[in-house]
Amino acid sequence: MATAIYNLYEAKTSLSKLVERAAAGEEIIIAKAGRPLARLTAFTKQGTPRAPGGWEDQVWIAPDFDEPLPEELADAFEGRESGA
Repeated sequence: MATAIYNLYEAKTSLSKLVERAAAGEEIIIAKAGRPLARLTAFTKQGTPRAPGGWEDQVWIAPDFDEPLPEELADAFEGRESGA
Protein backbone atom coordinates (compact mmCIF):
# COMPACT_ATOMS: atom_id res chain seq x y z
CA MET A 1 0.00 0.00 0.00
CA ALA A 2 0.99 3.62 -0.38
CA THR A 3 2.75 5.62 2.29
CA ALA A 4 0.83 8.50 3.85
CA ILE A 5 2.49 11.48 5.55
CA TYR A 6 0.81 13.35 8.40
CA ASN A 7 2.08 16.26 10.43
CA LEU A 8 2.39 15.71 14.16
CA TYR A 9 -0.66 17.74 15.14
CA GLU A 10 -2.86 15.99 12.60
CA ALA A 11 -1.53 12.60 13.72
CA LYS A 12 -2.32 13.37 17.38
CA THR A 13 -5.90 14.32 16.59
CA SER A 14 -6.56 11.23 14.45
CA LEU A 15 -4.26 8.64 16.05
CA SER A 16 -6.96 5.99 16.40
CA LYS A 17 -7.81 6.19 12.69
CA LEU A 18 -4.11 6.12 11.72
CA VAL A 19 -3.48 3.05 13.88
CA GLU A 20 -6.35 1.25 12.15
CA ARG A 21 -4.90 2.12 8.74
CA ALA A 22 -1.45 0.95 9.79
CA ALA A 23 -2.91 -2.31 11.13
CA ALA A 24 -4.51 -2.83 7.71
CA GLY A 25 -1.06 -2.66 6.10
CA GLU A 26 -0.60 1.02 5.27
CA GLU A 27 2.63 2.75 6.25
CA ILE A 28 2.09 6.10 7.99
CA ILE A 29 4.89 8.65 8.28
CA ILE A 30 4.60 11.26 11.02
CA ALA A 31 6.45 14.51 10.33
CA LYS A 32 7.12 17.79 12.13
CA ALA A 33 7.64 20.90 10.06
CA GLY A 34 7.85 18.68 6.98
CA ARG A 35 10.68 16.56 8.42
CA PRO A 36 9.80 12.85 8.87
CA LEU A 37 10.18 11.76 12.50
CA ALA A 38 8.48 8.37 12.88
CA ARG A 39 6.96 5.50 10.96
CA LEU A 40 3.72 3.83 12.03
CA THR A 41 3.34 0.28 10.70
CA ALA A 42 1.42 -2.85 11.60
CA PHE A 43 2.76 -4.89 14.50
CA THR A 44 4.10 -8.25 13.46
CA LYS A 45 4.75 -11.04 15.92
CA GLN A 46 8.37 -12.10 16.17
CA GLY A 47 9.41 -15.53 14.97
CA THR A 48 9.93 -18.46 17.26
CA PRO A 49 12.19 -17.80 20.24
CA ARG A 50 15.74 -19.03 19.97
CA ALA A 51 16.54 -22.21 21.86
CA PRO A 52 19.87 -22.52 23.65
CA GLY A 53 22.37 -25.06 22.42
CA GLY A 54 22.79 -26.42 18.95
CA TRP A 55 26.60 -26.30 18.80
CA GLU A 56 27.15 -29.63 20.57
CA ASP A 57 29.90 -31.68 18.92
CA GLN A 58 30.77 -28.72 16.68
CA VAL A 59 32.95 -26.64 19.01
CA TRP A 60 35.90 -27.77 21.08
CA ILE A 61 37.20 -25.82 24.06
CA ALA A 62 40.58 -26.69 25.53
CA PRO A 63 40.55 -27.88 29.15
CA ASP A 64 42.92 -25.04 30.12
CA PHE A 65 40.81 -22.36 28.38
CA ASP A 66 40.25 -20.28 31.51
CA GLU A 67 43.67 -20.77 33.06
CA PRO A 68 45.83 -17.65 33.56
CA LEU A 69 47.81 -16.58 30.49
CA PRO A 70 51.57 -17.15 30.35
CA GLU A 71 53.34 -14.12 31.83
CA GLU A 72 54.84 -13.02 28.49
CA LEU A 73 51.43 -13.04 26.80
CA ALA A 74 49.72 -11.26 29.71
CA ASP A 75 52.44 -8.58 29.59
CA ALA A 76 51.84 -8.11 25.86
CA PHE A 77 48.11 -7.62 26.42
CA GLU A 78 48.81 -5.12 29.20
CA GLY A 79 51.28 -3.20 27.02
CA ARG A 80 54.22 -4.06 29.26
CA GLU A 81 57.57 -5.28 28.07
CA SER A 82 58.15 -8.93 28.79
CA GLY A 83 59.76 -9.51 32.18
CA ALA A 84 59.21 -5.91 33.34
